[in-house]
Amino acid sequence: MRDVTSIHVVPTIDQEASGPSYSVTRLCEALGDAGHRAELAVLGELPAGAPHSFVHSFPYGAGPKRLGRSPRMRSWLRQQAQAGDTRLVHNHSLWMMPNVYPAAAISGTRCKLIVSPRGTLSDHALARSAVLKKLFWWLMQGPAVARAHAFHATSQAEYLDIRKMGFSQPVAIVPNGVDVPEAALGSSKTTRRLLFLGRLHPIKGLSDLLKAWRLLAAEHGDWELVIAGPDNDGYQAELERMAAELDLERCQFIGPVYGAGKLRAYREADLYVLPTLSENFGMTVAEALAAGTPVITTRNAPWQGLVANDAGRWIEGGVDALIAGLGEALKTSPAELSSMGARGRQWMMQDFSWDAIAQDMASFYDWVLNGGDKPDCVEVGLGR
Repeated sequence: MRDVTSIHVVPTIDQEASGPSYSVTRLCEALGDAGHRAELAVLGELPAGAPHSFVHSFPYGAGPKRLGRSPRMRSWLRQQAQAGDTRLVHNHSLWMMPNVYPAAAISGTRCKLIVSPRGTLSDHALARSAVLKKLFWWLMQGPAVARAHAFHATSQAEYLDIRKMGFSQPVAIVPNGVDVPEAALGSSKTTRRLLFLGRLHPIKGLSDLLKAWRLLAAEHGDWELVIAGPDNDGYQAELERMAAELDLERCQFIGPVYGAGKLRAYREADLYVLPTLSENFGMTVAEALAAGTPVITTRNAPWQGLVANDAGRWIEGGVDALIAGLGEALKTSPAELSSMGARGRQWMMQDFSWDAIAQDMASFYDWVLNGGDKPDCVEVGLGR
């Protein structure tokens, strides 16, 4: 593979609970290991333990922090694109100024632009702050995205979101990778645990989960529900009020968990649940499976492989579907759940290793820059 420098742009990596904070950083590391020089531009201070060797952080400029204006990032990107060593700029996410700067940076240079929406073009995402997004799209984001030479989607669903917006450029469908830890030793817990881990946000479907748990808790006295993750704009308080009003038993909120604490949470769970309303990938599903924990999630997340690999359940969304799907899963024996988790872990090792993901992405980059045979992961035209 040719030695190509790519610059990746994501607004921030200061929240470990945010999928792109992990996946974009880890992609850059994996590309580097594969011989492709990659650097990452972000806003704000870097979190402790960030890989400083390839991450460039820039201060926020004047204006609302939500907008993410940063003249220094804009100037640096332009300088890198004009210098000649950078061949490709890969923008991750939308709706902030760092996601606008890459298109301007490559103007008049030989650099190519790739855009990864990272879930920002789903119907649910577009419906949030819809008026502001329509205005921002018309003024800045739309023209910037239209200049992309190609797109990257993490799932078939996100590919369709891109096509639905009318873009006909090539799209590489390459999932996120996941780090697979060492296999855990068995435990001898007396109480079985159902875990949700992620941002406490309405889009995750947690209100449906709490309503379902009211019935499930009464029928499955040997199970407890643990909800872990950082609060999002005060939503945890709303969920806690709902739990109190429903008089839920064996339901606890434990706050955010990171690093070793996150891995321990997955390993101590007998089953992981993601009752999401919309997900372009669902990083926590991959993390749970990598830790050896089976998963139940809705069809609003692109994880139909749970069924094919017998590593969990893929159910319809909504309270009734959760009651039915979780009700069956909670009846499953500890031994069978453990076997499902082991199959899920093997699946992650086989299909979602960062080495394989980096090779697919590097092949995509090489094709965008130099042509040749189209990689299998790339779709061209409007149909599929």
